[in-house]
Amino acid sequence: IAMLYPFLHVLSLSLSDPKLITRGRVSWYPQGVNVEGYKIILGSSQLWTGYRNTIIYAGLGTLLTLVFTSLMAYPLSIRDFVGRKFVTIFLTITMFFSGGMIPTYLLIKKLKLINTIWVMVLPGCISAYNVIVFRSFFQGISGELRESAYLDGANDIVILFKIILPLSKALLATFGLFTIVGHWNAWFPALMYLNKDSMYPVQMVLRRILFVSSASETSDLAAMRIAQKQVHSKNIQMATIIVTIIPILCIYPFIQKHFAKGVLVGSLKG
Repeated sequence: IAMLYPFLHVLSLSLSDPKLITRGRVSWYPQGVNVEGYKIILGSSQLWTGYRNTIIYAGLGTLLTLVFTSLMAYPLSIRDFVGRKFVTIFLTITMFFSGGMIPTYLLIKKLKLINTIWVMVLPGCISAYNVIVFRSFFQGISGELRESAYLDGANDIVILFKIILPLSKALLATFGLFTIVGHWNAWFPALMYLNKDSMYPVQMVLRRILFVSSASETSDLAAMRIAQKQVHSKNIQMATIIVTIIPILCIYPFIQKHFAKGVLVGSLKG
């Protein structure tokens, strides 16, 4: 109930009559029917641009994260890999110490990633925690499979992509979902590194609708403010929230069977 009530409350506010919202009579079910907020939001070109950008960032970012994490974790799972202990210790240190926000910004600026798609997917693409969990999972796969593949003439790249990863579907599904959700909800990197409206993800559009109310707003947002004379501001704000969370909710049922197994990976491996 504690998790369901906030969602129902937001949904109710997005569909309720503006006058009843002003009177504070809306709780967990809609009072009256009003879809004007959804009409305004769905008619906004900024929302669809944000959707497009977010899908690109989330899709590309998740793909790169899973590939790069697997490529780094696989050598560390081989016990006779030279330098394995040193790399593992160095990797663990990064879990507790980072370069800091300002040095990170200066590095990204130096690499000329500002206002590019790569600034939304490359920083944080590899997580030390993810690498350690992947490594532990790969170590649990029988080494005899790798030795047999070596005898058949396969190299490590073929073994990783043809043998190890197909046996790691639950792991990939779980961390893929975590990564997609992370990219879908990300707005702070866009706030720091992007200054073009055409590159904003959907969460930045949501943030501007919820918090920005100045003369410098874009034409779409200005039109929304004018339209608020006919609908309550809560209708628009809550409708925007519902529209942005529904797509990510639709993903879960398709990977539920893998997710149920994968969430225990971190606790069972080590």
